Amino acid sequence: MTQAFSSIRDFVAAPFDTTIDVRAPSEFAQDHVPGAINLPVLSDDERAQVGTIYVQQSPFLARKIGGALVARNAATHIEGPLAEFEGNWKPRIYCWRGGQRSNSFATILRQIGWRVDVVEGGYKAWRRMVVRALYTDPLPHKLILIDGNTGTAKTDLIARVNAQGGQVLDLEGLANHRGSIFGGLGTQPSQKAFESALAVALSELDPAKPTLVEAESSRIGNVSVPASVWAVMCDAPRIEVTAPLSSRAVYLAQAYADIVQDAALLEKLLAKLVTFQGYDVVDGWQELARTGNFVDLAGGLMAQHYDPRYKRSREKHTPTVSATIDLCDMAVEARDVAATRIIDVMASL
Repeated sequence: MTQAFSSIRDFVAAPFDTTIDVRAPSEFAQDHVPGAINLPVLSDDERAQVGTIYVQQSPFLARKIGGALVARNAATHIEGPLAEFEGNWKPRIYCWRGGQRSNSFATILRQIGWRVDVVEGGYKAWRRMVVRALYTDPLPHKLILIDGNTGTAKTDLIARVNAQGGQVLDLEGLANHRGSIFGGLGTQPSQKAFESALAVALSELDPAKPTLVEAESSRIGNVSVPASVWAVMCDAPRIEVTAPLSSRAVYLAQAYADIVQDAALLEKLLAKLVTFQGYDVVDGWQELARTGNFVDLAGGLMAQHYDPRYKRSREKHTPTVSATIDLCDMAVEARDVAATRIIDVMASL
């Protein structure tokens, strides 16, 4: 059976046990339906081989060789990753455009007795839904931005609002990046993979409820915020959080412990600021890093680099601030109280 979907929300809500992407590993790595597993019916090399035969020799020979490869790989999957599934298992399968690869694998699985559906249009249909949701259609969600200088625990507050029942969208989490030159959290997703994850996250939110999202630039590391989302963010009301520089410095040194523990990485990242601050200032910061004075380093970075940049950005865009919340000493208790206050403000906007 072939299944067609008109929206990301319908796709996510459909009653399937497992989503299987049968494309080659390189295709899957670039982007895939979030949560899908990759059971390729042709490897990258096999796909290239079959394609070459199709063009240079004959379509029939390509299909014959491809069929043998698909059957061989399907047997490996059935004896391996799929061996544990019982007779009531219901997977859905997709390939590039819902063609031969997905239908060939689905036919074999149906013969076993599993209730298999093929996604009509395959990955290309999925990608069209993502583009429509993030670039073409107006975003139906009401976003409220949490804003504040570096070190005001915005990401932590989003998590606390979520834990207290508020609706949130964690863009930095989806992008696997904290939004500055010190923000790397490992390998970032491709732009398409980020958009797929974002589209699913938005589909799971209730548009009737306000959604808290961190005030970001249009780029988060190497990925860009899609047009429909960015348009709503630019016009969204803001809740500003504030805290003394000294408290922010202590918090930031703790929050970025993964970076301050890697001396070579920290020195490399600081060197990127020479263009903005000059060698003398950066040399001073690197000396603080070498001596382990990370609180003073964080304070210097904020006072001389990040706070002025935030100020210039706000003066340029003149955002609407609906409420300001003081985090005081930024203790855990203060952040919990702030999260409660943020939820109250969201409900009033």
